[in-house]
Amino acid sequence: MEEVLKINPLLIRKYNLQLPKYTSYPPVSFWDNYLAPNLWSANFQKEFNNNNHTEGISIYIHLPFCESLCTYCGCNKKITTDHTIEDEYLLAIEKEWKLYRNLMQQTPVIREIHLGGGTPTFFSPRNLKRLVSLILKNSIVHPAHEFSVEGHSGHTTGKHLEILYSMGFRRISYSVVDIDIEIQRIINRIQPFEKVENAAKMAREAGFTSVNFELLYGLPKQTNQSFEKTIEQSLTLMPDRIAFEKYTHVPWAKKSQRLFDENDLPAVEEKIRMYTRGKEMLMQHGYVDIGMDQFTLAGDSLYKAWKKGKIHRNFMGYSAQNTGLLLGLGVSAFSDTGTALAQNIKSLHDYFASISNNQLAIKKGYILNEEDALFRKNILDISCRGKTSFGEKQSSLLEQYIFPKLALLAFDGLVSYDMAGLEVSRLGHFFIRNICNAFDIHSHRAKIISNKAV
Repeated sequence: MEEVLKINPLLIRKYNLQLPKYTSYPPVSFWDNYLAPNLWSANFQKEFNNNNHTEGISIYIHLPFCESLCTYCGCNKKITTDHTIEDEYLLAIEKEWKLYRNLMQQTPVIREIHLGGGTPTFFSPRNLKRLVSLILKNSIVHPAHEFSVEGHSGHTTGKHLEILYSMGFRRISYSVVDIDIEIQRIINRIQPFEKVENAAKMAREAGFTSVNFELLYGLPKQTNQSFEKTIEQSLTLMPDRIAFEKYTHVPWAKKSQRLFDENDLPAVEEKIRMYTRGKEMLMQHGYVDIGMDQFTLAGDSLYKAWKKGKIHRNFMGYSAQNTGLLLGLGVSAFSDTGTALAQNIKSLHDYFASISNNQLAIKKGYILNEEDALFRKNILDISCRGKTSFGEKQSSLLEQYIFPKLALLAFDGLVSYDMAGLEVSRLGHFFIRNICNAFDIHSHRAKIISNKAV
């Protein structure tokens, strides 16, 4: 096991910034608020025909329904206990898929399916089978495919797991968040450790080969001691992957977070201690930090792809499936063709209306230009492989925007670079998001404009 690197807390404080996760470039905040559906359709059709027969495509399906509100959650969700909505939503997904199938001039090769939410297991096992069967019908399943689903320990049954396994799913992610019962009450996500333990056991007994957890630090009333106990208990189950992420408090954007008393949020110093101690504990138990606070065991497919330099990053986060096209289906779902980005309408009512009128539900998006493509490649290379090379067409922009940022990062020992390219240091690996941000031309220009306005 590699020796755990001790990180200066002052360095963590310095780089403790609110930055994009760079699951896309440009970040969503720089997209056009309206993307003409005909522009998106033409781009999708072109890139599908370029990528499908060689790499296959990835499909993300957003299932937004939850029976209760987790007040910390930043996802697009609909709270309801009325399960009759399942049929209406699946009919809309079917129509949306047909609209895309009409654009496809080849039989789709399905490389990846991810069911996200919301709570995908809000849907009955029968309806999940109906949904996946719809996508797989008259499609080709790539021999190296990976199908995954997000689960809730309190809503995922053995029948759900049995059906999903029979459809080719082998990875499930549980949002454990925190195991302390007081914190669970505050965030309204009650799932005693026994339920988490049982959910992980059921998944493995059903045949799932990758059981993943999400843990959040920085929640109301969390302390270094309480969160250390959450990690200790989680490690007794040895999940194959752990997403170890900081809670983002944005009450102006997510109304449910206004229910928190901000005085209960941990101070910056406490969050730093949670982060450093948590990372240390995970690595001492054999987990490897592959970047952006994603930890894996050595036997997991994501770790193997990372070691080979073949992981990819998109709206689903890190993926072992390096496809050039991600198609998002469902309300608020994101899509990425490699040369264009899009998001579906966020309102469920408007999503239904668009699909019922036989129109793609695209709302906002972005068509990349040559400059965007160059810096997107830099950011993907850094986040996935820890190094990148520079092209001649970038030279003037590198000098103007990038090198001044890199000089500061190099001073702190996070990177080394020259005119040919950049390599992330072992220390810099823990600050990947900050290094990616150095290549975010859109953010730099926006900051310059903002400073001039002041």
